[in-house]
Amino acid sequence: MDSVNKVKNEDTSNLDILTSLKKNVEVSIVNFETKEAETSPPSRYNSGSMILAMENAGKLIEDEALREQIKGAGIGTSATRAAIIEKLERIQYLAINSKTQIITPTTKGEAIYDVILQSMPDMLNPELTASWEKGLDMVAKREIEPDIFMGKLEKYIRGKFEKMVVKV
Repeated sequence: MDSVNKVKNEDTSNLDILTSLKKNVEVSIVNFETKEAETSPPSRYNSGSMILAMENAGKLIEDEALREQIKGAGIGTSATRAAIIEKLERIQYLAINSKTQIITPTTKGEAIYDVILQSMPDMLNPELTASWEKGLDMVAKREIEPDIFMGKLEKYIRGKFEKMVVKV
């Protein structure tokens, strides 16, 4: 019990020292050591964690307005997220282990990802999804006509495909 208290006291003492440090203050180092360790890769998504990730999409979006837009919606709806994953499995972009529900990309899925990454990388950016969600929200609130939104969306996609065809 005493050794546990000693470790806690040392941790508290170290924390006190760290919080009191200021820029350009010299400190004396009493001891240091290197520690060999290996990092482990993040755990794979399973069907449940993938649905949660889709629901909470947008945490990496820097633009606050766009982050808020997708925060409320995520990718898909609660009714469609599982269907999206099922479709990706059906068209063989990913495989789901029947026992563990672990999701892994297929060779076909990796190839599609590589093509998109090389030809239209912004299609992989969550900010694009958020901006589309914002446009759909504006249509729902009658702030923009559906035809205008669809026209902008079609123009954007056509431009991307035209650039892709030129690159190939």
